[in-house]
Amino acid sequence: MTAYGDVAAAHARIARLVAEMRPAGQVLEIACGTGMWTQALAGLADTVTAIDAAPEALQIAHDRVRSANVRFEVADVFSWDPGTRFDVIFFSAWLSHVPMSRFGQFWRLLGALLAGDGRVLFIDEHVDECGKEAYVAGQAEIVERRLRDGSTFRVIKNFVDPGRLELRLRRLGWDCAIRRDGSDWVCGEARLAGSAALAIRASA
Repeated sequence: MTAYGDVAAAHARIARLVAEMRPAGQVLEIACGTGMWTQALAGLADTVTAIDAAPEALQIAHDRVRSANVRFEVADVFSWDPGTRFDVIFFSAWLSHVPMSRFGQFWRLLGALLAGDGRVLFIDEHVDECGKEAYVAGQAEIVERRLRDGSTFRVIKNFVDPGRLELRLRRLGWDCAIRRDGSDWVCGEARLAGSAALAIRASA
């Protein structure tokens, strides 16, 4: 069960990208889904806390990833309090599903979850890929998707424009660098700038 098509090729690409990003220490994975990225994270991190709001996806992830340093938890990141902070926060194909109305809230939440000089690492789809989605008329961030059985559902989808995202994060107090991987994905790394880090942690 995966949206990656060629699973073998996806595994190789995921392993390469995670190795390049160098997650280490205590890692939080948001929206881990079926565990494709969790496997790779577990090989480099001391511990991985992998959360997802869907119990069914977490069960698949749990069956896929048997590493002793991984803990799975059903949770909505917007209302979750882990009682600890993380060296790295990672998410793949999640940022594009965060509504623009909650974008600032989400990044403030990340700042409160990071320890010390922690990093946020993310993978998502480049804005050049937006043509593959069917946007709902009059709804700039809602797409409609059709399943094989003919049923349809709607989701938030905001493809990543690297320049715009870097600027928006800078205004929120984050230093961010985003690069492309292939024609379809972007890889990002963000750290809180000094004054922003102090402000967020003082209010946490």
